[in-house]
Amino acid sequence: MIHHLSIGVRDPERVAGVLAELIGGAFRPFPPNRGSFFVFQKDKHGTMIEVHPVDTVLIPDGSGFGKRQIIDPAYTTTHFAMSVATSIQDIQAIADREGWLCRRNDRAEFPVMEFWIENAQMCEFLPPEFAAEYLRIARGGGRRGPPPGHEGGPPGGPPSA
Repeated sequence: MIHHLSIGVRDPERVAGVLAELIGGAFRPFPPNRGSFFVFQKDKHGTMIEVHPVDTVLIPDGSGFGKRQIIDPAYTTTHFAMSVATSIQDIQAIADREGWLCRRNDRAEFPVMEFWIENAQMCEFLPPEFAAEYLRIARGGGRRGPPPGHEGGPPGGPPSA
């Protein structure tokens, strides 16, 4: 289980407020990195999203945070999928209000609401009906069978390196 993750955006406070609305949670400043916020879902798992300025990097020298030069737009390979109680219509309405791209995406075996934070950072929201399908697939009920390493998966388990 992933308890929290971090993203970099241009307007951390605005994005934190929008994410809190989408996940039915709240947000507040994240003191270790000035200008950052964390959004919490208020669920039994302690699910949180750290929202940092886009030029923030994590560094292993003990200081924690550094800065980097950004490229515009600041696209990234990182994304996440998150189950929410928010309806498809409300997810779309929030994106429309913010001027951010949002669309239903059915390219995998399960649908998601592809939500582009600041039109640069993609995340996927799964309202209840989408989350149920995602869980069915993730637990081995998809057209392609269970994921590697899942009980009842392909013989021999995952490929060796």
